[in-house]
Amino acid sequence: MPDTIRRSGGYARPWLGGFPLAVGVVAPLSARAEESPKTPSLALHEFVLGASRSIDHHEIAVLALLAGLLVFAVVTAIMLLRARAHSARLEASAHDEIAALRAALDRANALLLTEPQVMVDWPAASDEPIIDGDPAVVGVAAPHRVLAFGSWLDAAKATAMEKAVEALRARGEAFSTAFTTLGGRPIEAQGRAIAGRAVLRLKDASGVKRELLDLAGRHEALLREVASFRALIERLPSPVWTRDASGRLTFVNAAYARAVEARDAAEAVERNLELLDRSARDAIARARIAGGGYAGRLPAVVAGARRSFDVLDFQTETGSAGLGIDATEAETMRSALARMVDAHRRTLDRLSTGVAMFDANQRLTFYNAAYRALWNLDAFYLDGEPTDSGVLEELRLSRKLPEEQDFRQWKMQLHAAYRAVEAAEHTWHLPDGRTLRVVTTPNPDGGVTYLFDDVTERLDLERRFQELIRVQGETLDNLAEGVAVFASDGRVRLHNSAFARIWNLSPQMLAERPHIETISAQCQPLHGDDPTWQALRQVVTAIDSREAIAGRLERRDGSVIDCTTVPLPAGATLVTFHDVTDSVNVERALRERNEALEDADKIKIDFVHHVSYELRSPLTNIIGFVHLLGDPSTGALAAKQREYLDYITVSTNTLLALINNILDLATIDAGRMQLNLGPVDILQTIAAAAEGVQDRLVGAGLVLDTRAARDIGSFVADERRVRQVLFNLLANAVSFSPPGGTVTLRAERSADALVFAVTDRGPGIPQEMLERVFDWFETHSLGSQHRGAGIGLSLVRSFVELHGGTVEISSVVGEGTTVTCIFPIAAAVELTAA
Repeated sequence: MPDTIRRSGGYARPWLGGFPLAVGVVAPLSARAEESPKTPSLALHEFVLGASRSIDHHEIAVLALLAGLLVFAVVTAIMLLRARAHSARLEASAHDEIAALRAALDRANALLLTEPQVMVDWPAASDEPIIDGDPAVVGVAAPHRVLAFGSWLDAAKATAMEKAVEALRARGEAFSTAFTTLGGRPIEAQGRAIAGRAVLRLKDASGVKRELLDLAGRHEALLREVASFRALIERLPSPVWTRDASGRLTFVNAAYARAVEARDAAEAVERNLELLDRSARDAIARARIAGGGYAGRLPAVVAGARRSFDVLDFQTETGSAGLGIDATEAETMRSALARMVDAHRRTLDRLSTGVAMFDANQRLTFYNAAYRALWNLDAFYLDGEPTDSGVLEELRLSRKLPEEQDFRQWKMQLHAAYRAVEAAEHTWHLPDGRTLRVVTTPNPDGGVTYLFDDVTERLDLERRFQELIRVQGETLDNLAEGVAVFASDGRVRLHNSAFARIWNLSPQMLAERPHIETISAQCQPLHGDDPTWQALRQVVTAIDSREAIAGRLERRDGSVIDCTTVPLPAGATLVTFHDVTDSVNVERALRERNEALEDADKIKIDFVHHVSYELRSPLTNIIGFVHLLGDPSTGALAAKQREYLDYITVSTNTLLALINNILDLATIDAGRMQLNLGPVDILQTIAAAAEGVQDRLVGAGLVLDTRAARDIGSFVADERRVRQVLFNLLANAVSFSPPGGTVTLRAERSADALVFAVTDRGPGIPQEMLERVFDWFETHSLGSQHRGAGIGLSLVRSFVELHGGTVEISSVVGEGTTVTCIFPIAAAVELTAA
């Protein structure tokens, strides 16, 4: 800062660095300092005393401040001198340390260069490596090729080195390994993390180190081999164990641990869990002492189940080792196989086919009862296991074998089965007329199994079958109906000539077994896709729904064909075609005639109904006037007049009853008849009906025999209609009974029905007329004096059926007729007649 001049109190004072100085004071001080040098404290004291005499209090403050600054400067200078001296000492020490480090570095470099090696150094903050040493150690020329591991190592080792270097640089994981380069040079590699730097050392391993490296390689290979064997043993399903000299377990695999129900192998070893029981272990120990090993089947309990193990135990240098193979399943299968063979033998013994088994030495090992019965051989002889040739010779001497011109050659051909690989079949025609089918089957053990099947009956059946087929073919060809059998594939399998004639099909076409579709197309001009033909085609080609159908085809040529299908076994279908053109024409004519007759009958009935209604009104008037004339109040009548009036009354009553019957039938036929149901006293109803025919009985000299229990009681019905039924039955019986005869009326009661039966001793009714006696206006005199309208029995049946009952009639010509009416106790009212 430049000096400035400030004025104060009338004189000028120089300022140095912002502090005023007294010129008069400074100058003497300076002069004295030059004259006689003194200590700084003394000089300062003198300076203060001199200044205090010549300056005022303001200047004293400035001087005090200046003095402080001087003291601070002095102290700072002293400290600086001390720091400089300390720094000099540190610098000298650092120079010494650097010299020592350089010497150590030189020694380290000297040591490193004594062996061929390469050092690779990666600083912490850099990815660029520092490579020192001879790269020829690893077989490369340039230093940067050292880290290209794939150029001087095989692929597996190069990959392992790359992963190890990556782990070293990323996580500081040290490693040490040895390997051989592609050039055959042994190399030892070490990786370390030093002072935040990753260092890789590659050096040549020669001499003893090479031997150590080889040993390490073999050791590693042995370790891998042991690991492989251990992994194999661990995965074996059979228990494996080793023991020390004292017999205690030292190793077991996982199968052993599972067998003794341990959590793992370590627990099984720690607890010394034994798989075999004490006696088994003692037997193994004795076998080892005697011969050095044990092999045999021993029982053991595994997971609570008793199993069998094939145990192999042998002595080792440190103790023993053992293996147990679970033989339970094999033993079970062996037992099952033995049982199966025994069962097969028992089954074969029950077969009707003769079976004989010979072993590789051609000796009989098995035969069944059918074989012995077929040849009628002695069981004692067969149980002696005779040879195949011996059995054939025995049969030949007994004349039971086919007659062969060269028996030796025939036997050699038969015994060729012992050298064959496939079964062969022979046919033997025996002297006794039997035919045998002989099958020789080579056995896996070198033997042969003979099967003897008596096919005499089968051949006879086949011959008969062929004869039946021929007869069937001739029969079908002579049928008037067309017959065709379609197989499951829809093709014609069998047909007759009528089938070809009806559908105009050529024999050449049918010989090719055409499909139903082809036949349908060929016959289309005749059937014209008739629905019946389509249904027939669907049945022939159907798989699931194969129901029989029947239909009628009206062809375009005017003919009418009835067709029928019948499902056959194995998916086949039988189809028949019958030309019914003539029958249909006759049937149509008869139907038309019948319709005409029915129309005429309907007109007749309608006419009768109409006439009945029309006659009833004037007849009612006649009856009224007849009653009026007979009334004494109208005047007295002569005897002859009274007789004539009685005739009129009887005739009009008969005519009225006939008209009422016709009207009742008309009402029933129209479905409008209503029954007035109520309790019906049976005895009273019988008496009322008998009273109605009393005059006829007297006139014909007949006797009415009524048979009914006094306690027969009553039942629910329409009393008027029941009385009308009994009256008609009695009137009909009186009409057909001869003079002086007897008419019987019988009433019986059962648990659920009431039965009325009326019997006469008339001429009887022929069997062919019984079904028509209940028809309207059906009447026959049958040699009697009967003359009626023929509606009595019709009305009887209608009334009984309205009550829910039935009418039965039985008659014997020359002996009489019985009509039985059965009424239900609980009447089921029918609104319409049957």
